[in-house]
Parts: sequence; C-alpha cells; structure tokens
Amino acid sequence: MAKKAPTGPSGLIVVDKPAGLTSHDVVSKMRWIAGTRKVGHAGTLDPMATGVLILGVNKATRLLTWVVGETKTYTATIRLGVSTLTDDADGEATAVANDGALNSISEDAIRQHIADLTGDIMQVPSAVSAIKVNGVRSYTRVRSGEEVELEARPITVHSFDLHDARPATATYQLGEEEVSTSVLDLDVTVVCSAGTYIRALARDLGAALGTGAHLTALRRTAIGEICAEDAHTLDELIARREAEQAAPLLPIEEAARRLFAVRNLTAAEATDLANGRRITPTEGSPATTAPKTGSTGGHDKPTTTGLTAALAPNGTLVAIIENTRFRRENVAAPVLVFEAGTTFKEN
Repeated sequence: MAKKAPTGPSGLIVVDKPAGLTSHDVVSKMRWIAGTRKVGHAGTLDPMATGVLILGVNKATRLLTWVVGETKTYTATIRLGVSTLTDDADGEATAVANDGALNSISEDAIRQHIADLTGDIMQVPSAVSAIKVNGVRSYTRVRSGEEVELEARPITVHSFDLHDARPATATYQLGEEEVSTSVLDLDVTVVCSAGTYIRALARDLGAALGTGAHLTALRRTAIGEICAEDAHTLDELIARREAEQAAPLLPIEEAARRLFAVRNLTAAEATDLANGRRITPTEGSPATTAPKTGSTGGHDKPTTTGLTAALAPNGTLVAIIENTRFRRENVAAPVLVFEAGTTFKEN
C-alpha cells in the first residue's frame, strides 16, 4: 500500500531549543503544533545545549538531508580543571586538576592549543554519544560500565575563538568525596563542519593543557545561513497553536533558496523534471555525483555543492537537480523530486 501523502503546508521551522529537552522532545511537540506526524529534525543537540534546531514539516523533511551537512556555529563555555564522564556538565566528575596545574597555564598556552584544534583535524567523538557500536548506542555501553573507544574521524574547525578566561571556584562530587576546586572558564565561539563534537574539543583542549576540561554551556547560533534570529521559542509556537494560528514555517521554496543555487525553469523543463526526465545542464554548475559528501566528520553528510533548486514558472519547488553525464551528453538530472507527475504551464 502506498504511503499516504502528508497534508498541510510544508516548510522548515527554526526552534530555539531550551535546555533540558532532547531534540526528539522538540520534534514531538512540533508534531502537535503543526498538526502532522511528518516532522523531522536536522543536527541533534544534547539536552544541555540550547539554540538553533531546524525542523522539517511535511515535504520539507526531505530537505533535512542537506541541512545536516551545513556548517554549524556555536558559543560555548569550556571549564578547565575538571573532567566528566560525558565531557559536559551533565556527567559526573571523573578527575580534578590540582591548583598548581591550573595556575601555571598562560593565556598564550591556551590560545596555542586552541590553534592546534583548528583547521582540518582528526577527532575522536565523545564516548557518551549516539554513535552506534555494533548496533548499540555508545552512550548505552558507557553507562552500563563498558569502556568504549570510538575511531577518530575527519572534521573541519573553521574558527575557534577565545573571548574571555574567568577564574572561578566550583564544587564537585568526586566518588564519595565532595571537592571544592579552582577552575578556569573559557568563553569561546566555534565554527565547524557537521559531525564536530564541541564536547570533544573541550576534552581535547583540557588534555593538551594537562588540566582536564568539560563544557558547562553550549548554544548553537547558526546552521549555514539560518541563525538564532530566525528561531522561535516553543512557548511562542505553543501559544500560536492554542490561538489556532498557523505555525510560522519558512516555505519550502525559500528554504531551498537558502540551501542551494536556484534555476528558474520553463514550464516544459518543470514538467520534464516532475516526470523524472533530464533537462539541459545548469550553466555554471559543476558535474557532481549525488549525494556529494564532504569532510563532515566521517558521517557522509551530503553537501549542497553542485546541486541546484529547480523552480517552476509559478515559483513552486519542482526538484533538486545536478549536472551529470548521460549517454555521453551533459545533462541536469533530478536528485529529488517534489512535484512528481505534475504538468506545469507558463504563467
């Protein structure tokens, strides 16, 4: 039996995720807000983290494949002096540095080790992560007492900027002992490829400095060109739903414009693509093999390089297309069709 087509408007919605909720919790709430089961998200945020979480509604869920691969921007606070099981504030403390080790660290040393973690690097993800090891989530194995070693994967840290270093005192439960210790809180901004774990950057910085470290705050401020200014709070969205107002979706056509280069089609071209046929190549777009993957943390996240959003004369998003070779000819072929079987007319 064919799947029932989703009803209602399609588009992306940007949510400012609050602390304490999982990304799936937000999806569940959005299903009620949007009045459809067809909701997904791109780019998981840990419960502790806040900020930009992009959700797709109805047909727009099919765009999330490419949203996931976009560059991410974060602000974070890294606490030097204490290591935790999860590399963030949600995990129990596993080690505390002595005051001497912390006091001997200069700002120049911090900046040098931050520089070492910038650019194209290999990163071992945090053991308490959703990565599957032989079919079981890594965090499940760790929390059951198992030691897990994940493989390093390539990532790109485009920038890693230190804004402030603030000495503080904090108290932690270390085993059965309560320990009060000096710490150094670093306020940073990171721009990175998909698949980068900011918790792991904190862990690796602490290891390089010999103090240990973990995240105490993490906020995602942008995914590609979509930023926090585009986001809505859950309280705002719930209030709109209760007032029987439509969810403020970013229309699927506008979302595609933000993610891809755009090609305006003739009616004949739009009809051909809607029916799975190839058209003449897109001028200025390189030939690619879809989905094209980049250096995105070993996750093989498709990127938008070489892909084009194809719009019908009436502005409808018909398909995502790419230039390719077919029977020794250059053509543009549909990668993803949104208006299957439709016949278009010129305006």
